[in-house]
Amino acid sequence: MTEATFIDGLRALAPHPAARGLADDAAVLGDLVLTHDMIVEGVHFLATDPPGDVAWKLLAVNLSDLAAKGAEPVGCLMGYSLAGDDAWDAAFLAGLAEALTAFDIPLLGGDTVSVPTGTPRALGLTAIGRGADAPARGGARAGDTLWVTGVIGAAGIGLARAMGGGDASDPCVIAYRRPVPRLAEGAAVAPLATAMMDVSDGLLIDAGRLAEASGTGITIMLDAVPVTAAAPPGLDGALAAVTAGDDYELLFALPPGVVPPGIAGATRIGSIGAGSGLALTYAKRPVPLPTRLGYLHGA
Repeated sequence: MTEATFIDGLRALAPHPAARGLADDAAVLGDLVLTHDMIVEGVHFLATDPPGDVAWKLLAVNLSDLAAKGAEPVGCLMGYSLAGDDAWDAAFLAGLAEALTAFDIPLLGGDTVSVPTGTPRALGLTAIGRGADAPARGGARAGDTLWVTGVIGAAGIGLARAMGGGDASDPCVIAYRRPVPRLAEGAAVAPLATAMMDVSDGLLIDAGRLAEASGTGITIMLDAVPVTAAAPPGLDGALAAVTAGDDYELLFALPPGVVPPGIAGATRIGSIGAGSGLALTYAKRPVPLPTRLGYLHGA
């Protein structure tokens, strides 16, 4: 069963309005914003990644979902599997303490379980925030403009380099292991955005999700996307960057004539139109969609 098929089955079990039809980054219950993400060894992180970096990433990817709703973090709960490696667990705790301090969020509780030694680690975290606006994925309208924060593609290159034993100080490896959630940017954009989400599985696949949720089409100008300088030049490098994933930047739609307020590093990359699905251009010429738009669990 694919991830999408399983989520379709869950929708019948989650009719509460706060669940937003399980089509969003988070649940919104009054002014509370709640999100839960898991990361799994061999899927989201490498067995050779430093445990402290794994802890950072576990917290950061959940805070990225809060950022996509413009929410301020107020606490988190963690689920942790003890796999019989005391040194790994101690290093994870040190990294978690660093991340909690860096993002000024308290750990409120959670659960621990013991698993057989050598079992791939599966770690979960629930992040709780408060936000008055919380734009959904599904609010974009024809005529809106499409924007993204930061640069795209560095983490994908960092993953490839880490798999090859790359230098831990390499900026791309750092981008992969220690993403920085765009909390301030999300809070600034949320009151204005018609739709917003974070980029986790790849810019193209996530833009397609925003288009589907909004019932619109999206055109992305690949030569306008702020691609990492580490990517190969030209169209091939742009396509690799926008399908790599693990960027944890914000993708958002703004009404015509509105620009992001006081945000350095936000780039307009496309437009929202009638119809459905994605269309790509490069140097003002149409580009076919690649076979792979990004990472898809169970595909």
